[in-house]
Amino acid sequence: MPLRESPLGELKVPLAWTAAVALAVALLAAVILLLSDRRETFQEEAYGVSRQVGDAVVAPVGEVLSTPLGWIRGGVDHVRGYFFAVSENRRLKAELAEARRWRDVALAQADVNERYKALLGLKTDPPVPMVAARTITDARGPFANSRLANAGKERGVRIGNPVMSETGLVGRVVGVTNGASRVLLLTDIAARTPVMIDRTNARAILTGDGGPNPKLEYLRGRDPVREGDRVVTSGDGGIFPRGLPVGVAVKGLDGRWRVALASDRAPIDYVQILLFQDFSQLVDREELNRTQPPSMAGYSPPVGIAPTPQAPSAAPRPQTPSPAPATPAPAPQAQEAQPQPAEPNP
Repeated sequence: MPLRESPLGELKVPLAWTAAVALAVALLAAVILLLSDRRETFQEEAYGVSRQVGDAVVAPVGEVLSTPLGWIRGGVDHVRGYFFAVSENRRLKAELAEARRWRDVALAQADVNERYKALLGLKTDPPVPMVAARTITDARGPFANSRLANAGKERGVRIGNPVMSETGLVGRVVGVTNGASRVLLLTDIAARTPVMIDRTNARAILTGDGGPNPKLEYLRGRDPVREGDRVVTSGDGGIFPRGLPVGVAVKGLDGRWRVALASDRAPIDYVQILLFQDFSQLVDREELNRTQPPSMAGYSPPVGIAPTPQAPSAAPRPQTPSPAPATPAPAPQAQEAQPQPAEPNP
């Protein structure tokens, strides 16, 4: 079919007119831009008014012409994003996996830092020197429930030293060498720990039986313990300092009183070894043994009680200078006896 006979043939005139108008507008814009490309001020240049008119005309024309360009640019970006969506998705997935890995590292580090702060802030009354250590499970030791710590004789650790985590008492040292020590946990069948109920001061022996909750044995008194009572070390026997947190009292399935250990609230991988031997190390022996007789200065007897009379002390005699010893006179020499004349007889 010829173009003139088709319905589109009528569009030839409007298209020609449109092209002509567009050409005229383009020429006008070019002239205005040439005239406006001057460095003089509006007051001194001769084309100041024409430049203002040109700016007023070009602004809406430029906006109209830039709108289709923006649509074209957005369409190109949309098509490009559609065709490159697979590669972009893969890149984002890789970044997400890396971010999750670093998130897990940051959370683990934050947890370790919090535990370090709690462990380093551990204090006893009276203060006891401590050594921080890291522990691992002791699978080949002679005890069922024990751990190995990476601190030994070189750091002053000795057999019998208590071991604590940031939440409570863990056990005590039963073996030590250079660079390592063995910690017997409270749950081992060989563990015996003197404790007391914080509410009633009732004494007991915490006995491990291999389970998670050791037993309270040898309880004395009437109603000495109740559910939820706080259990601490008693200090009896000088094995442990008094007042170290052990756990809370619970009723076992067998009807016996047991202790839910406070150290079970966190993993036992970071501990503090208390360099405690006996209570004598907590005081200054020389100062303790330095005694002085009590002074009676300023003492007044109670009202109603007469003071005890004391015998008057004899006045001291004045001391006179003793005379110098006299020189002994020489003994008189004996005169020789002379014979007396005999008297005549009558």
